[in-house]
Amino acid sequence: MTRQTSLSLIVAMAKNRSIGVDNTLPWRCPEDLKHFKALTMGHHMIMGRKTFDSIGKPLPGRTTVIVTRNAALKVEGCLVAHSLQDAIALCASDEQTFIVGGAELYAQAMPWVDTMYITEIQQDVEGDAHFPAFDPAQWQEVAREVRSQTEPQSLQYHFVTYRRR
Repeated sequence: MTRQTSLSLIVAMAKNRSIGVDNTLPWRCPEDLKHFKALTMGHHMIMGRKTFDSIGKPLPGRTTVIVTRNAALKVEGCLVAHSLQDAIALCASDEQTFIVGGAELYAQAMPWVDTMYITEIQQDVEGDAHFPAFDPAQWQEVAREVRSQTEPQSLQYHFVTYRRR
């Protein structure tokens, strides 16, 4: 696949790779949501239809591209694609495009992603959606910021950036 845009993914995941339960985040971490907003603002975000449903609306200041098998789906304020390749093509004008979930889309996108922004939750968390395993030898950690919070729940987490080697 030829493309000009840099393809990044952004995810928060627990030690056991859990990223969601019942189509919601299994933790409350306001700083992670701010981090997500700061990184994705002004860019295209590619997400699966269930991820879009969990958010419920297009996020301001960003272009939302929904990947769905439903040929009839139309969502006001969003672009709709029927494959990851078509979604990436819709983002060709953006210098950085973000894959924002869910698990199936992360797995499909992994071969093309050059940067991963992972919020590593420092504990195992029950979930029914998991981030795909990846080969650490193919990635170099380029940034890590250690964080913690006590409210709304006690949580240790790291903002980590990986670039493909």
